[in-house]
Amino acid sequence: MSDLLVNLYPWTKSLHVISVIAWMAGLFYMPRLFVYHVERVAAAGPETEEIFETMERKLLRFIMNPAMVATWIFGLALAFTPGIVDWGAVWPYTKAAAIIAMTWFHHWCGYRRKDFLAGKNTRTGRDFRLMNEVPTVLMIVIVVSVIARPF
Repeated sequence: MSDLLVNLYPWTKSLHVISVIAWMAGLFYMPRLFVYHVERVAAAGPETEEIFETMERKLLRFIMNPAMVATWIFGLALAFTPGIVDWGAVWPYTKAAAIIAMTWFHHWCGYRRKDFLAGKNTRTGRDFRLMNEVPTVLMIVIVVSVIARPF
């Protein structure tokens, strides 16, 4: 099995990067949709709300969820490829903590979408703008952990 992982390493890494880019795009865009959903829909009416709900559903189901799963699968394959990760260093653990936090944020977005659908959203546009910074901070931690390896 380890020979297979070593032979597939360039492909696994490529697919991991592609998956991460798609996932991050969704994580950056979903809170922004929530901002507009909160701030624009009340004045515009139910047709506009339906449009936002459709956009949010499709973003989550067709882009974010598959990209998150693919990111995890290819990332774990990379982690188990012999010689790729120095498990004695700190960086794999800071990256792992940030990935778990990113996954939590993904699910947080899913729960906020359900709040909108149920008519129970209590968060403001400002709240969603602040939360929109979470994936950026986590992305910085992940990239610095993997590329610069300061730890």
